[in-house]
Parts: sequence; structure tokens; C-alpha cells
Amino acid sequence: MAKVELKQPIVAEISELFNDAKSAVIVDYRGLTVEQDTALRKKLREAGVVYKVYKNTMIRFAAKGTEFEALEPHLEGPTALAVSKEDATAPARILAEFAKTADKLELKAGVVEGTYYDEKGIQVIATIPSREILLGKLLGSIQSPITNFARVLNQIAESKEA
Repeated sequence: MAKVELKQPIVAEISELFNDAKSAVIVDYRGLTVEQDTALRKKLREAGVVYKVYKNTMIRFAAKGTEFEALEPHLEGPTALAVSKEDATAPARILAEFAKTADKLELKAGVVEGTYYDEKGIQVIATIPSREILLGKLLGSIQSPITNFARVLNQIAESKEA
């Protein structure tokens, strides 16, 4: 079997990951211990993020012609790819948080909702809370004036009864 035939399924797998992906972040994982890598993979899996190590050439072939092609200049050395199809900020958030405790983990770059970000940009994206948290805050800020208004009306009613 030719080498090309062996590589095609891997390129197809990466292409499928990129298909409908909201974000992809690449990292240099060199120097992580097995325990650190296992813990990182567990956190990413719980958030619905696919995290896998691929050869840079395979990622290049799969990204060609997509918005993820912008990652190509950073595809050097050992590269792990974290892709999310649900939460656009999850890969960046989890990897940046984990990099604080595991200083060997190095964020390289990423594409979030079609926009390319370098390492500094990914660090900024990592500070954005998840969609659920943002919706919760929005709902809380909408409910707050209504709750306060109801409380004031209730206090007025109680003061008139006394």
C-alpha cells in the first residue's frame, strides 16, 4: 500500500474535525508529563473539545482551502490540535488555564469563528466566559430591575397595611 493511501484517512479525519468547527487551537505540548497530558485531555473531553496530536503536514493538507489555513505558519515542531464544534472559546479557555499550571504547554495560534488569532489573541479569547455563563449574566441583569421593582411594590404594600 502506498504512503499516500495510508495518509488519506488521517487527512479526512482532520478535515471532518474542521468541518462545522467553531474554533481550533494548536499547541506545543513538548515537556508535558503523562499525568499532565491525561488531566488536560480529560478537561477538554468534558467540554466537548477534540484534542489530538497530528503530523503538521496532515493538518496542512486538511486545512488547505479552509479558514483554518491561517494556522499554517505555526505548524512547526510537535503540534496538538484542539477543536470544538459547540463552544467557540472552550479550547482557548481550557488550554490557557491549563498552561498556567503546566508551563511547558505553549499556545501557538488558533482560529475562532473564522478569525485567526496569534498566541496573544488566543490568550485574550481565553478570558471570554462560555456562552452559558454569558447568557446567565444577561438573564440576571434583565431580571434584576424587575426583582427590585417587585420588592419596592411589596414594601409599599406592607407599609400601607401597618
